Amino acid sequence: MKRFVTLLPLLCLAAPAAARTDRDLETTLARFDHDEHSDLRGVVVMRGGRIVAERYYNGETADTLHDIRSAGKSVTALLVGIAIDRGKIRGVDDPVARYWPEARDSAIGTVRLRDVLTMRSGLAAFDEDPASPGNEDKMDEATDPLAFVRSLPRADPPGTRYRYNSVTAYTAGVVVAKATGMPLADFARASLFAPLDISRWQWTSDAAGYTKGQGNLSLTTRNLATIGEMVRNGGLHHGRRIVSAAWLRQALTPKVGIADSDPFADGYGYFWYAKTERIAGRPVAVSFASGNGGNKIYIVPARHLVVAITSSAYGHGYGQRRSENILRTLLERDMSSPD
Repeated sequence: MKRFVTLLPLLCLAAPAAARTDRDLETTLARFDHDEHSDLRGVVVMRGGRIVAERYYNGETADTLHDIRSAGKSVTALLVGIAIDRGKIRGVDDPVARYWPEARDSAIGTVRLRDVLTMRSGLAAFDEDPASPGNEDKMDEATDPLAFVRSLPRADPPGTRYRYNSVTAYTAGVVVAKATGMPLADFARASLFAPLDISRWQWTSDAAGYTKGQGNLSLTTRNLATIGEMVRNGGLHHGRRIVSAAWLRQALTPKVGIADSDPFADGYGYFWYAKTERIAGRPVAVSFASGNGGNKIYIVPARHLVVAITSSAYGHGYGQRRSENILRTLLERDMSSPD
């Protein structure tokens, strides 16, 4: 049976303070009321730290918890950074086995954390190939996920080849848990969610009792936007330091080009994506977290914008296309207005 860490307050918290609603952006969001697929859930747009447009679809509300799937990997990257900030992890050049001694004699044990965080562990693990030894479905089915990860063979020298997989994000979560001496979900609650005033969330644990750092984190769309705004604001939330600006620069700076294998991204940092969109002929740099079905945190520094999107189009490519279309449509409308 899956286990959850859940925090549900007795009363709903007040909505984040909102600036004057941007009618153009609200109108843009209303266009998606008639999307041909009935699995879009919510969109929250923040400008300069305040909600300027918000809309929910197909039964979703501001209070609904939503599984953001692999966008949770980007949250795990934030937790790695916080653990480094607090001296629990020495740095990304450390091997996995420094914090997970049982992995010392396995292929994953010698991999540096920077190669874990950039999907270049070299393990025989590729989520797009069902036959891959480290495919995420096989890990999910394992009775002992820790032993499963340690059993995986090496396919490439670490640091040489990008292969998207959930095994490495799970490993990052295990490292944080080992380094901090507490479950990843508990560390997230104390160091990230509570400081961000996020009280309603769920994060699934696996058969070994470890939080699934590769995903399966449920948040409201507003709280997804709150995380994005903290990142856009250089790690600050209402003046309080959550994660260092230095870590965010490292995490969001692309380390490997992935445009040849990913139509929605140009580069990959530490579990965060980057893409330069061209809007009305102008380049617009975007950093983002991404999950199956079109779940997104888009950060657009030049426009002071954060766009959070929740969607249940799991397993359908149109979910990713729709979310990018929502972002581009919002940017086109926003950039047509004076700054």
